[in-house]
Amino acid sequence: MANHRIDSIKKALGQKKLDVMLFTSLLNIRYLAGYSGSSGMLLVNPRGADFLTDFRYKEQSAKEVRGARTTIITSSLLEELSRLPAFVRSRKIGIEEQNLTYAQFLQLQKLAPKKKFVPASGLAENLRQIKANDEIGKIAQAAHIADLAFSRIIRFIKPGLTEKAIAAQLDHTLKMLGAANPSFDSIVGSGPNGALPHAQPSDRKVRKGDFIVLDFGAIHQGYHSDMTRTICLGRPTEKHLKIYDIVTKAQAAGLKAVKAGIKGKVADLAAREIIDRAGYGKYYGHGLGHGVGLAVHEAPGVGMKAENILPENSIVTVEPGIYLPGWGGVRIEDLVVVVKGGCRILSGSTKKLITIKA
Repeated sequence: MANHRIDSIKKALGQKKLDVMLFTSLLNIRYLAGYSGSSGMLLVNPRGADFLTDFRYKEQSAKEVRGARTTIITSSLLEELSRLPAFVRSRKIGIEEQNLTYAQFLQLQKLAPKKKFVPASGLAENLRQIKANDEIGKIAQAAHIADLAFSRIIRFIKPGLTEKAIAAQLDHTLKMLGAANPSFDSIVGSGPNGALPHAQPSDRKVRKGDFIVLDFGAIHQGYHSDMTRTICLGRPTEKHLKIYDIVTKAQAAGLKAVKAGIKGKVADLAAREIIDRAGYGKYYGHGLGHGVGLAVHEAPGVGMKAENILPENSIVTVEPGIYLPGWGGVRIEDLVVVVKGGCRILSGSTKKLITIKA
């Protein structure tokens, strides 16, 4: 059957001067051939493609794989790979060097000592940047699930609960609302722990006067969402309001700057300037955002050094923050579709500061 994604890889082989391309990244294999299992390899040549997996996935691959011939292996994946006609007649073989293990590489060299293995990561990742309509729909649904979970978790949070308990309830809620899994280990950073951009939920009990940073997402049909909201437990102080207002303005500037055709660093600078001018630049050390899709972090980049162009129909996060050691932090993050002249926000939760009675 026709598969335009694999066809794009076939065309790229000539440009890269490769005879075949070996895909070992399961995310890239899913993108290219539709397979969602946990064991398999895909070999693309100018005339076709071969997918290999084991007996456990015989029925699943028959239902999912498109645009490739499927071989159910009887020995090891690499041994079966080395016997495929397309592999046997090839000389230069592209590999995903960022995914292929060193042990696998050594075995390949042993099985095919006369062949040249060429690092060629990025072929599928470049294609994955631009989302098809069905991909956008799946990510939008993942974002909707996260929004619903947020509306429920803010009714659950109360003084005395640990960060771990809040994170566990959040993850449970995401699944109950239809997520296959959370996109990543949910972040709950309360009080001073909010100053850790990737805080791990701890045994700390949330208390009156805390800012609580909630960073989480949902997986829907293989596609991720990612959002962050910061809430206040009890009445916010003037400092709370000041920091939150700066981040809100920075996030709005980032959203306004994101559009198809600009460099990622241009969008980053638009938000960063707001925080810099307010005097908190040294407390904002990460990039404005990142691409989201089959992985929660993928191309395109939206950071200080991101020279890449933001393509139309890519999906990125916009998530500036301020992190004050010993006090806490604020981050506000939306998921957006990059379009001509701007962006379309997928995250629907309010960005007005939510306060929970304590």
